[in-house]
Amino acid sequence: MINHPNKELGGWQLFRKYFSELWFGIRTLLKGLRITSGYFFSPKEIITEQYPENRATLKMFDRFKGEVIMSHTAENRHRCTGCGICEMNCPNGSIQVITRKETTPEGKSVRGLDKHIYHLGMCTFCGLCVKSCPSDALAFGQKFEHAVFNRHHLTKVLNQPGSLLQKEIKAS
Repeated sequence: MINHPNKELGGWQLFRKYFSELWFGIRTLLKGLRITSGYFFSPKEIITEQYPENRATLKMFDRFKGEVIMSHTAENRHRCTGCGICEMNCPNGSIQVITRKETTPEGKSVRGLDKHIYHLGMCTFCGLCVKSCPSDALAFGQKFEHAVFNRHHLTKVLNQPGSLLQKEIKAS
C-alpha cells in the first residue's frame, strides 16, 4: 500500500485542493504572460543590441571585462613594478612578467619591467590579476572583437616599447 501525503483528506477536500492549485498555476502563468505581452506590444526600454549594425555607436558597460590592459601616461610611463603578483594569481597562466635588474642613481639594485606578456586566448576573464595588482597597473579594456585566424595573434605585450615606471611609484 502506498502512503499518500493527503491520505487523511477526504474526496471533496482532495478535489478542492487540486483545483485551487490548478487555478493558482494558471493565474501565475497569466500574470507572467501579461508582463511579457506588455513588453512585446509597447517596449519601454530596448535591451537587445543590434551588434553588427550599430558597431559605430556601441558603448560597452563600465564593468565589462573585455581584455586586460596596462594604462600608460602621455610620457609613456606605466605603474607596473614587475612584482609578479598578477602572474602568481592567474589561475591558468595567461600572464607572464619578465623583469630585468636595474641600478638606481644611488647604486641600489632594483627590479624593472622588461615585458608584461598577456595570453588572451588562455584568459578566463576572472579578474584576479586586476584585483591583486598592488600598484593598480592593470585594468579591463572595452575591446571585445578578438577573432583571429592564428592563435599567436592573441598574445600581447602590455607594456609599450620604451616605457618607464612612473616617478611616484617605488620600484621593488
